[in-house]
Amino acid sequence: MNYANFPLDKRMPLPNSEAGDGDDFIDIERLLGMAARQAKVVGVCAIIGLFLGMLYLQTTPPKFVSVSSVLIDEGLNKIVDDISAASTTMQTDSAILSQIEILTSTRLAAVVVDKLKLDQNDTFMNPPQSALAQGVGLIRGLIQYVHPSSPVMPGVGDITKLDPAARDALIAASRRDYAILKLQNEIRADRVGRSYVIALGYQATDPALAKAITKAYADAYLADQLDASFDATERAAVWLQGRLTELRESSQQASLAVEKFRAEHGLSANSDGQLMSDKQLADLNAQLIVAQADTARASARYQQYKSIVDSGSDNAFKDAAISSDQPASSVIAALKTRYLTVAKRQQDVEANFGPQHPQAVALAKEKADISTQIFGELKQLTESYRNEYEVALARETALRANVAAAQGKSSIDNQSQVQLRDLDQKATALSTLYQTFLGRYEEAAQQQSFPVGKIRIISDASTPLAASSPRTVIVLGLSLVLGVLMGAGFGGLNEFNERFFRTGEEVRDRVGLKFLGYLPTIGSKPSKEDKPAEPDLKVARSPAAIERRARMRVSIDAPASMFSETLRSAKIAFDVVMEGQGSRVIGVISVLPGEGKSTVAANLAGLLAANGSRTLLIDGDLRNPGLSRSLGMEAEQGLMEAVVSGQTWQSVGKIDRQTKLAIIPAVLRGHFSHTSELLSSAGMRRFIENAKETFEYIVVDLPPLGPVVDAKAFAPLVDGFVLVTEWGRTPRAMVRSMLESEPYVANKIVGAVLNKVDLKKLAKYGSFGASEKFFDKYSSYYLDKSEVRSKAAV
Repeated sequence: MNYANFPLDKRMPLPNSEAGDGDDFIDIERLLGMAARQAKVVGVCAIIGLFLGMLYLQTTPPKFVSVSSVLIDEGLNKIVDDISAASTTMQTDSAILSQIEILTSTRLAAVVVDKLKLDQNDTFMNPPQSALAQGVGLIRGLIQYVHPSSPVMPGVGDITKLDPAARDALIAASRRDYAILKLQNEIRADRVGRSYVIALGYQATDPALAKAITKAYADAYLADQLDASFDATERAAVWLQGRLTELRESSQQASLAVEKFRAEHGLSANSDGQLMSDKQLADLNAQLIVAQADTARASARYQQYKSIVDSGSDNAFKDAAISSDQPASSVIAALKTRYLTVAKRQQDVEANFGPQHPQAVALAKEKADISTQIFGELKQLTESYRNEYEVALARETALRANVAAAQGKSSIDNQSQVQLRDLDQKATALSTLYQTFLGRYEEAAQQQSFPVGKIRIISDASTPLAASSPRTVIVLGLSLVLGVLMGAGFGGLNEFNERFFRTGEEVRDRVGLKFLGYLPTIGSKPSKEDKPAEPDLKVARSPAAIERRARMRVSIDAPASMFSETLRSAKIAFDVVMEGQGSRVIGVISVLPGEGKSTVAANLAGLLAANGSRTLLIDGDLRNPGLSRSLGMEAEQGLMEAVVSGQTWQSVGKIDRQTKLAIIPAVLRGHFSHTSELLSSAGMRRFIENAKETFEYIVVDLPPLGPVVDAKAFAPLVDGFVLVTEWGRTPRAMVRSMLESEPYVANKIVGAVLNKVDLKKLAKYGSFGASEKFFDKYSSYYLDKSEVRSKAAV
């Protein structure tokens, strides 16, 4: 089966070069692998961080903090609050923050600077600085020296042009302003938790200075609060005094207006506050009601007696209303009693002696006289009741007229009462306001002699015994953390810049090639294959040349090594892919120079020859024959001469006596740039066909794909390529780009090997469970690396 003859559309397409880099989930194994690979970088950065931290501790002068606690106490001013007109209750966070702003204000800083003369204190103005601050100051000084500026002040100009006295005054004022600004920036005032306590502190290199400034600040704050309270009370008293005069005059004018309006409209009131017109109208209404009742009673009685008189004397005497209306002692009642007595005697006489009896006649006459008298009395009484009725009616009529007149006057008075009430309310309001302001003025006047602030110091500033900064543990811990973070950053940068092949899995996933195995580093660092060596005998016999030749025979000298085992894996891959072919042409290529393809080609050919296979090794790198140099072959003729002159391999080839490996060297003939035409020429084809008649394997060391096109030109003559990539050096993107641009070459690549692998570091790049993690367990099956080195050095 010829793998190289597969059609291009049947081959597996190259995978995404960043496959696996865009996973949606965090790859924990990958992160742990990255951490293990970059542990040394992180450790070194952590040590550097600790060193810088210790250097900072050694070069930074210690600073001391003195703290004083101030309580905003409402209880101290409770007595004043009970009488104060402008009390302020501090119950919100904004009030506490306002006090902190007052503490850090420029005014308080100026008071402390003037009190302690801090602008003349060199310890305060120029404290000792750390090495870092000195370095920054030095840089600023250099900048100032390179770009000097004249001492110009706003509004003054160049101070050097002023007279000495004015200049000294300006400098002193500038020092004071600088001291105020410095103190304002360095003082610290913070609220303690959610309490009403404010911690006031200052940090300085001198503990005595820190204590003095903190104590002076607390005293200045307390005095400022007392002064503010006194000033506010004084201003309130002065303002109230001016307002009292105006309010007194306004109140008096309003009261006079009320009385004047009352007098003009006759709106006098009784003791109950009721108007006299309203009182009079009420009395007249009561009298009218009584008069109406009397008139009705008199009218009823008159009409009753009038009807009795009109009915005649007999009926009048018989009417029962007369007896019920008249008292028992009245004349009518006496006459009626007498009448009844005479009538009873008459009845008795007539019954005994008859109606004609003189006594009966006399009694009848007497009875008629009594009846006449009773009727006369009724007529007089009726006339009397008529007079009473007329009097009551006249009285009622008069009262009605008086009520109507009183109602009109009451309506006018009520309308005036509205205006009077408005004037009275205004006068009352002004009087109340005057009394209120008078009370507040008296309170403010009393409070001026009793100024109490709401601030008290609960903890005085003391001399600090220990330095507050720098804190050794915190600085070292922070330095360690920053060092670790810096190491993590560098490690992450290293991982981000990791664009090379490290594992076989990357070869398979990133470029879609079969991975043939790892080739560990052997001997010392090989010389660059692209650097031509001088054809000097002394150089050829130098230790470096001997070591290069030994590296070319590792598979022969150490057949049990891991290096040889990987080449055996490559041989098996060739045999599987090229099964059925008689002679197999294998090209060994790389993308960049110096990746060790010549070493791989020589050892692969040596391994095949040592196994008994007829093998031919051709140095096809005609521009830089590194294989021939490394083997130390001194020849007058090589591949170029054989192809140009049409010779066979026997005319230029050399045979290794130990393995019977045939080698075709390349001889460098000055500057020859048409090597690609030579490798693709008909002469080269005839040369290869002639070699196939003798050899089972033809291994050709070809130039790298990157610099020249020789390998592409030779590709039609090759049955399969072996791609050699240097571990940790060959960029993945470059290999992928090369394979995509040269599909014909890519289709003939049987597999790739990773060369110059550092086995100690390889395990860090393998995923958990991958074979790279278990190479140390394979050591019993491989020749020890030290033995490979020693044999390579022979």
